[in-house]
Amino acid sequence: MAQSLFMRLKHAGECEIDVLAPAWSLPILARMPEVRRGVAMPLGHGQFGLGARWRLGRELAPERYGQAIVLPGSFKSALVPFFAGIAQRTGFRGEMRHGLLNDIRPLDRALLPMTVQRFVALGQPRGAAAAAPAFRAPRLIADADNQRALAARFGLDTGRPAVAFMPGAEYGPAKQWPPAHYAELARLLTARGFRIWVLGSEKDGEAARPIADDNPGVLDLTGRTGLGDAVDLLALARAAVTNDSGLMHVAAALDVPLAAIFGSSSPEHTPPLGQRIAVESLRLPCAPCFARRCPQGHTRCLTDIEPARVLAALEPFIEEEN
Repeated sequence: MAQSLFMRLKHAGECEIDVLAPAWSLPILARMPEVRRGVAMPLGHGQFGLGARWRLGRELAPERYGQAIVLPGSFKSALVPFFAGIAQRTGFRGEMRHGLLNDIRPLDRALLPMTVQRFVALGQPRGAAAAAPAFRAPRLIADADNQRALAARFGLDTGRPAVAFMPGAEYGPAKQWPPAHYAELARLLTARGFRIWVLGSEKDGEAARPIADDNPGVLDLTGRTGLGDAVDLLALARAAVTNDSGLMHVAAALDVPLAAIFGSSSPEHTPPLGQRIAVESLRLPCAPCFARRCPQGHTRCLTDIEPARVLAALEPFIEEEN
């Protein structure tokens, strides 16, 4: 979603954009034409690492950046730009960041309900009129050479249409459509001549197994690809079905026709951004609860979304592609 901010900055004038981000996300940044380079943050999520942040800041100081835009709201996220001596350090008011940031903006959550709107708003000049900013949807560029290498490596028949499934949900089971539902949808799609590619990390293998069991039309690629590979494979797919996840946003940014299934989270807050997207959400009275596990123990917000409903949502896109 930060790519929409990068697009805004490029549109506003000549600039070079470097992005400090977790090492795992660098393959995504490499597929954003607006980004000059990605800089790996050496600390994991939740690690404070004051010394490591100071050293990284001093390593970046010779770049003489004119501005740092700090997207997270935490105290520690503002340390590296401060240690790097960056003249303008922009971010929303957060955890005791006065001094670390010298361009602190108020966050009106009602005016900016979507995460992407908040990111783009930080790219506006200080004192800009209070209004939800317009933004362009993210657009990633797949690596064609890597696509050919992946097709050879996995023996993919790219002339036969494939639908990508992303059944993982690192956040928790309250965001995970049941694997049994994915398996039934796979049977419906393979009966129509589609191949199914299941994408995700090694930890998503447990969700992938029931989808691939007893269905020769399913290729389980979980844990067998890097993130950049998953991006390039998604770009080859005719359509995708996914939980609310990072790969959901990747598929949308590749303009892959998409059925996005929401349970405990809100499609109003972090929707996939694109034109050919069907959001499946029952919007039960108890949702969105944003819980990792269903507080009521039934997860009906997901289990009651039937495979036939998701297939019906995909059909207009599949027909359009045909």
